[in-house]
Amino acid sequence: MLAAAISGAATGGGDELRKAVMLYASFDDAMQADFAVGRREMGTRSGAPKSGQFTFAKGFNSDIFRIAKGKGIAGGALEATDILPDSGRIYFPMKDNIAFKKGGWGGAVTVWINTDPNTMFKGPFCDPVQITRRGANDGGIWFDFNNAKPKRDLRMGVFPAVPKGEKGASEDDKDAPMVRVPGIDFKKGEWHHVVLSWQNFDTGKPNARATLYIDGKKIGDVKDRPIAMDWDVQNGGIYVAVNFIGLLDEFAVFSRPLTTDEVTLLHREPGILSGLKRQ
Repeated sequence: MLAAAISGAATGGGDELRKAVMLYASFDDAMQADFAVGRREMGTRSGAPKSGQFTFAKGFNSDIFRIAKGKGIAGGALEATDILPDSGRIYFPMKDNIAFKKGGWGGAVTVWINTDPNTMFKGPFCDPVQITRRGANDGGIWFDFNNAKPKRDLRMGVFPAVPKGEKGASEDDKDAPMVRVPGIDFKKGEWHHVVLSWQNFDTGKPNARATLYIDGKKIGDVKDRPIAMDWDVQNGGIYVAVNFIGLLDEFAVFSRPLTTDEVTLLHREPGILSGLKRQ
C-alpha cells in the first residue's frame, strides 16, 4: 500500500512538472528541443560580449556538438568536445520559451552534467546554462565554473539589468547576487543534477528570490533584492554548454519556480519529463 501511494504521488508530481515545462531537450536523438512553446531548433551566437555586437546563425558546429547515444543520465546526451572560436555559444531562442513578464515573473531550469571542471575545460570560465540578452552580468541568470585553482568554484548568478550609463556589480563583490560553492570536485563519469529556481523578478520590489540546488539538495539563496532582467526576448538566448566539455542531458525550462519536492523528484527520476517527447 505504501509503495503504491508513493508511486501515485510521483506520477501526480510528474504531471504537474510537465505542465509547467516551456522547453525540454532530452538530447536522446537530436540537437534540438523535443518540446518547446517557441522555436525548438538551436542556433549559434558569435561575437565579443563586451562590444555587444553579435552574429546569430541557425544550426551549430556538428564537429564539436553531437548526440552521444545511450550515454546520458536517461537515454542519449549532448556531448561537447571543444569550445567554439570567436566567443561562440549555442542557444535556444528566448522568445516564447521563457516566462519573462514585466511586472513580475518566475521560472526554473534543470540540467544534468557529466564532466570534470578541473581537468577538462579549456577556457577560464564555463557556463553550462546562461540565460541573457546582453551578458551574464547585465540581466543574466546562470550557473558557471570559474577560474579558481586548483579547484574551480560552482556559482549561481542572477545579475539584474544595468541601466545605461551605470556600472553593474562585479562577480568579485561580496554582495554580488550569487551563491558560491567553493572547490567543486565533480569527476568525469559522474552525473550531477543542477536546478536554478527563481521568483518575483522584475516586480520593482526587494522581494526577488533565486535558489540553487545540486543533486537534489538546496545549496543557498539570493533573496530580498529588487532583481530585474528587463529583457527584450526577441534578442535573448537560453545558452547551454558555453565553453563546456563533457556530457549534458535532460535540460528543461519551466514557467514557474519549482518546489523542493519537485526538485527532489527531478533528481530521483531523471527521465520524468520524457513524456513530452514527440511520438
